[in-house]
Amino acid sequence: MIYGAMNFPVRPILKELEAFSDLGFDYLELTMDAPQAHYSKIRQQKKRLLKALDRHNMKLLCHLPSFVYTADLTRSIRKTSLNEVLRSLEVAAELGCPKAVLHPSYIMGLGIFVMDQAKEYALESLEAVTKKADQLGLLLCIENLFPKIHSLVEPEDFAEIFIKFPTLKLTLDTGHAHIGDIEGKRAVKFIERFPDRIGHIHASDNLGEADNHLPVGAGTVSFSEIVKALKNIGYDDTITLEIFSKDRDYLKISRDKVAAMFATASKDQDQDNGLKKDRTK
Repeated sequence: MIYGAMNFPVRPILKELEAFSDLGFDYLELTMDAPQAHYSKIRQQKKRLLKALDRHNMKLLCHLPSFVYTADLTRSIRKTSLNEVLRSLEVAAELGCPKAVLHPSYIMGLGIFVMDQAKEYALESLEAVTKKADQLGLLLCIENLFPKIHSLVEPEDFAEIFIKFPTLKLTLDTGHAHIGDIEGKRAVKFIERFPDRIGHIHASDNLGEADNHLPVGAGTVSFSEIVKALKNIGYDDTITLEIFSKDRDYLKISRDKVAAMFATASKDQDQDNGLKKDRTK
C-alpha cells in the first residue's frame, strides 16, 4: 500500500511537504486551493516543488479545487468554477501527477429546488473535466460526498456515470461514506459494487454526523470491515490519511493503524486460503 497525507492550503506547500516527509509518508496529496495552493501559485514554484519531491523521495497526487461551484444555477459562476478545475488539471499534468481527485459538483442553495436542472449542470461539468483529464493522460478519481451536498452519496448514484465515463475511477472517502449511514455499511457497499473502479482512498474517522476528519479509531467508522473488503478485491494502491489535527503525530498514528489492519487482513486471508486448499485435498 502507498500512504500519503494532504496539505492544508493555508500553509506553504513546501513546508507541508517537508513535514509529511519527516513523518515517513510516500506522497503528498496536493489540494489545489487558495491561498497557498492555487494552481497559479503552484505553477510559480513548480521547479522548487519538483526538486523538493525528488529530494524527499516522495510522489505527488493532486486534489482539484474543492471550493468551486460547477453546478451553480448562475452561468458565470459555473463557468468560472469549471475554468478553475480545468486550469488546475493542466498544472497537475505539468507536475507529472498520475492521479487527480475530483469533488462532484455541490448542489446547494436554490439548486435543491430544481434538482434536475442542477444535476444536468453537474453532468455537463463532469463531462468537460473527464474529457480534459483523458486528453492530459490523468486518471480522474471522483469522490463520494455526503447527504447535505445532494450529489453522489450512495453507491447507486454512481452507476450511470461509471457507464457514461468508462475511464472515471472512484475516490472512496471513508469519512463521507459514514455520515448519515445508519447501518454503517455504505463504504463496504461501494467496494463490493464497484471493485474495478476503486482508484484511490481517503481515510478519516467521524461519529456519523459531520466530516470531522478525526484520527483513525477516534470515531465510529468500521475500518476493519473496509480494509477487509479492500483486501478482498485486491486493492493495493494509494491511501491518503485525511486527518486534520494540529498535532501531526495523529497522521502517523492513523497510517500505522491502517497498515496494521491490512497486515492482519493479509494473514486472515492466507489462513482462509490455506483452509480452502486443505478441504479440497
